[in-house]
Amino acid sequence: MRVLVVEDEQLLADAVATGLRREAMAVDVVYDGAAALERIEVNDYDVVVLDRDLPLVHGDDVCRRLVELQVPTRVLMLTASGDVSDRVEGLEIGADDYLPKPFAFSELIARVRALGRRTSVPLPPVLERAGIRLDPNRREVARDDREIQLAPKEFAVLEVLMRSEGAVVSAEQLLEKAWDENTDPFTNVVRVTVMTLRRKLGEPPVIVTVPGSGYRI
Repeated sequence: MRVLVVEDEQLLADAVATGLRREAMAVDVVYDGAAALERIEVNDYDVVVLDRDLPLVHGDDVCRRLVELQVPTRVLMLTASGDVSDRVEGLEIGADDYLPKPFAFSELIARVRALGRRTSVPLPPVLERAGIRLDPNRREVARDDREIQLAPKEFAVLEVLMRSEGAVVSAEQLLEKAWDENTDPFTNVVRVTVMTLRRKLGEPPVIVTVPGSGYRI
């Protein structure tokens, strides 16, 4: 899952991004509304965690732009105000969910994951395919009832492949969904991660390489 965090309080923004990355999400961070508009014009995000009171461009205008683009990106709006009227206004603008500050980080994670599931064809919370069981909420993976420990990027790649339901996923798509914009697109990080993921999942191999196209399960 790829997430954009838009928050002008830099310590909070960086803390949220760090926590989301620990949950195997690819996270970009910006600190004002103008930078957010630049990112959403060029990158595809599953979820945008959007502070409402932003400098340069207000969060409401960022949300309106996402609605205008008609993209499947979901918006979790943050604000220091917990008034019902503010929540209603934010939802009417186009936000998909609303979370007042201060918030429990566990709730933020749950809401981001719930929104992420709504950006594509609805899938069950626990994914199962080819003997593999992946639980995004618990960060657990098992194959034929054997628990498997994965690094965050390995987990993220496996989740993308599982969510594709047998469709081929290109290396570029994996790079976009599992890594942030600071990753060099010319590195072999995807190939290396898939290789280690195959090894951890064991025999027989379940990740198939489709020459010239990508990978599938």
